[in-house]
Amino acid sequence: MRGFTHLHAVSGFSLRYGASHPEQLAERTAERGMDAVALTDRDTLGGAVRFAKAAGQAGVRPLFGVDLAVEAPPEAAGRTERRRTPARGGAFVDESAQRVVFLARDGARGWAELCRLVSAAHADTAGGKRPLLTWDALGGEHLTVLLGPASDVGRALAAGRPDRAAQLLAPWRERYEDAALRIEVVSHGRSGTGTGSLRLAARALGFAVDQRITPVLSNAVRYADPGQGPVADVLDSARRLVPIDPRGERDSGERWLKPTADMARIAEQVAEAAGYRASTARRLLEVTEETAAACRVDPEDDLGLGRVHFPEPGLVGAHRRTPERVLRSKCAAAMLLHHYDRDRRRWERLEDELRLIERLGYASYFLTVAQVVADTRELGIRVAARGSGAGSLVNHLLGIATADPVEHGLLMERFLSDKRAELPDIDIDVESARRLEVYRAIIDRFGPERVATVSMPETYRVRHAVRDVGLALGLDPAEVDRLAKSFPHIRARDARAALQELPELRGIDPEAYGPRMWDLVEALDALPRGIAMHPCGVLLSDATLLARTPVMPTSGEGFPMSQFDKEDVEDLGLLKLDVLGVRMQSAMAHAVAEIERTTGHRIDLDDAAQVPPDDPKTFQLIKSSQTLGCFQTESPGQRDLIARLQPETFHDLVVDISLFRPGPVAANMVDPFIKARHGRQAPRCPHEHLEPALRETHGVVVFHEQIIKILSVMTGCTLAFGDYTRRALSNADQVGRVQAWFAQEARKRGYEEEVVKRTWEIVEAFGAYGFCKAHAVAFAVPSYQSAWLKAHHPAAFYTGYAKSSSMSQSSRSMAARELAAC
Repeated sequence: MRGFTHLHAVSGFSLRYGASHPEQLAERTAERGMDAVALTDRDTLGGAVRFAKAAGQAGVRPLFGVDLAVEAPPEAAGRTERRRTPARGGAFVDESAQRVVFLARDGARGWAELCRLVSAAHADTAGGKRPLLTWDALGGEHLTVLLGPASDVGRALAAGRPDRAAQLLAPWRERYEDAALRIEVVSHGRSGTGTGSLRLAARALGFAVDQRITPVLSNAVRYADPGQGPVADVLDSARRLVPIDPRGERDSGERWLKPTADMARIAEQVAEAAGYRASTARRLLEVTEETAAACRVDPEDDLGLGRVHFPEPGLVGAHRRTPERVLRSKCAAAMLLHHYDRDRRRWERLEDELRLIERLGYASYFLTVAQVVADTRELGIRVAARGSGAGSLVNHLLGIATADPVEHGLLMERFLSDKRAELPDIDIDVESARRLEVYRAIIDRFGPERVATVSMPETYRVRHAVRDVGLALGLDPAEVDRLAKSFPHIRARDARAALQELPELRGIDPEAYGPRMWDLVEALDALPRGIAMHPCGVLLSDATLLARTPVMPTSGEGFPMSQFDKEDVEDLGLLKLDVLGVRMQSAMAHAVAEIERTTGHRIDLDDAAQVPPDDPKTFQLIKSSQTLGCFQTESPGQRDLIARLQPETFHDLVVDISLFRPGPVAANMVDPFIKARHGRQAPRCPHEHLEPALRETHGVVVFHEQIIKILSVMTGCTLAFGDYTRRALSNADQVGRVQAWFAQEARKRGYEEEVVKRTWEIVEAFGAYGFCKAHAVAFAVPSYQSAWLKAHHPAAFYTGYAKSSSMSQSSRSMAARELAAC
């Protein structure tokens, strides 16, 4: 028997409709012996990337489509039956629009058409409107259209009006050729003439034959496995905001990803009910497979998985020269500006970084981020880089990162290397009060056809799951709310375990809520229940962006938002820039403005001539631990650490920020460092060769960069491979292999067994828990700047601090005491 391909299957990305994850659909397809499956989520392509990856891992060919609500053609408007579903409070959820499935054909062109249709359906969804594709927005010669039971054609057949169905089919035939149209035949064995009934399936098959339109067999899949019908009922209840009606229409339980043999039996039943011979059933299966075979979209070639797409070079200054040439000239000019031009070490470092960037093809990426930073500064908005990108000299020379990575001993390899060849991640901090201005500036610079914000699925955790299941089962709303609030913020799948193990839940009787309650709660685990704009992610691309991702307007500001999340856009090769709104940046901007208002003097905090990095008064304030309001050092725990550490240099501040992290604290790195720092304990170094790497922290490993250097020294590997190995230490399954490699290579280089053993203990203990020094240096810059403002202009500092954040009463009291003492 030939295989069968499900052409209509939805995942949990069909919000409050699909009951399985897209990965499960791909896995079950392979397990049940089928070699292809289509993902056709409602109103979204948001699950397509993870579906494509899972299908590749399972050895299954992915088909891509979408199930959209479509406006009736003009001649049918007003004559379509309206289907309104009652919702809580006497309102109605309007589900009257017909739903039609579109499948992509012809590779990238079909995928682009899907993106266009989804974007068009969401174009007018501001204010909570439901997505709707207007008739005028239809089109696309690279699509296959399935008219199923939820289409107006299918509804007319259910009403026993084949004549009306033929009239409704006519506009579709005018818009699409018959070769692109399919009548979707769906049977779940139900009685009557409604959706999924055998009688309606027989009518659909007969209608397709009469109209000479190709029929295809479908199970209209809502979940991967049998037995999930009750979960679908809960999702219907959550979508419609009404309890499940025991006497109303329920899910049949048949809409699972059935294997080929089951679908063949269904084809035979439908053909027999329609009065056709068994050959018709076989032909129905054949044309379904022929339709699937034509719907070809390659995830790598057509979606662009594994490739990068940067804004065109002309948009970032590379008009007549290559991006590589422009990047080199900008960096060379900055070397002169910073007076680094006579430093051979920096020139060699710059050449190494530029060659790496050119090999990886990332010159446009660095120019794009530099342009965003320059535009932000042009608006008078404070901006600073954070993260491992601070370890790049190129970033420093382009003005993206403030601190000089050579001066602070930062490694490019922690940020980018041949062993870390994925698209680098540069994050920038901006004033929280003006973050959306930065978004608008990016869109103005590159155009809405190249820019979108990143989305973020809101998934079911235990509290949401308890509320929606309680609503579906008709439990008392007040009791359900109390029960939901009793749980901590944990995953829904852990509900029963939490009831047994957590002391605060021991007063709850699980059996009091019925036998199905907790099965349904845990079944909702991690399914998407909504979508929101990511708090900081902005993606940039070339002008083909809208052909590779559907977009929808965000609520409020109306920025275009991709339906893909931060992992998906990286897989698609889209430049994701995290623009983080930081209150301290706003506080410092307000303070600088207040100083200018009261004194007429404008301070540039990034100018070392105005804010020297070794200012005694600033370090006196820091050592006093009166750092309330200062970036990264204002918490009680940090102030206690500062009092013990007594920072005297910028490097000390970097170490302080690095030590006050869960990993270093858990690994007991703090006390040994402070003892060595103050001479109460001699620095310990496993071998003299490691002394240069550990000198700056008195023999205590604090930074990731030190682990990389240790691995390089002891094994002779490159710094790039050292970072690759360091990352492997966070994977418990890889630690044994790393240890064996380390011991073997270190012995080859002549190190004694005791040295190898002691060094490995350090590497293993701190490798996965240390802190990236580049992160700490990037954080230390605004930390020092805020302390400088507080030391020299306390009134203006507190004015800015109060204006940009909601101070607690205790903070206000402490601030008042500090001001009074000034």
